[in-house]
Amino acid sequence: MSTFTELLGAQVRNEFAASQQYAAVAVWFASQDLPQLARYFYRQSLEERNHAMMMVQYMLDRDLPITIPGIDDVRNDFAAPTDPIALALAQEKQVTASIEALFAAARTEGDPLGEQFMLWFLKEQVEEVASMATLLNVAERAGENWFDLENYVARESIGDGGNDPAAPPAAGGAL
Repeated sequence: MSTFTELLGAQVRNEFAASQQYAAVAVWFASQDLPQLARYFYRQSLEERNHAMMMVQYMLDRDLPITIPGIDDVRNDFAAPTDPIALALAQEKQVTASIEALFAAARTEGDPLGEQFMLWFLKEQVEEVASMATLLNVAERAGENWFDLENYVARESIGDGGNDPAAPPAAGGAL
């Protein structure tokens, strides 16, 4: 099995783990009566799930071996809104590094189809990191006034909401 294929299988796991972590973050925000932040992270959870399923579809289309992995436990407890957002930003930076490694592996192995597939994910990570960095900056500025952050999320459009017409197809269809 090629390095690219191994890394892509590992990235499927990472995307599912990110989806579960965002669901936990959304539930925490919901439990704090912050429905706008909860809605945003529920949507992020679906977006990460869709990313995993895009990778699954690609592997199916290329007749690459694929298994659906389990994931580790996720973090559920936070002290303030900045904590889950900082966790999300760190997670997105790690995903970016993984996507860069996937692109590099495809290039090293002379796999132009793999390179082309990863280009969309590279573009997506720029948006994901920028969105989380902005959200964290706003959360830090809001300080103890959590409703300023909630109002920001209600007022502003953060990211593309997973609605990119150029996105690869997801196995079973995007949710």
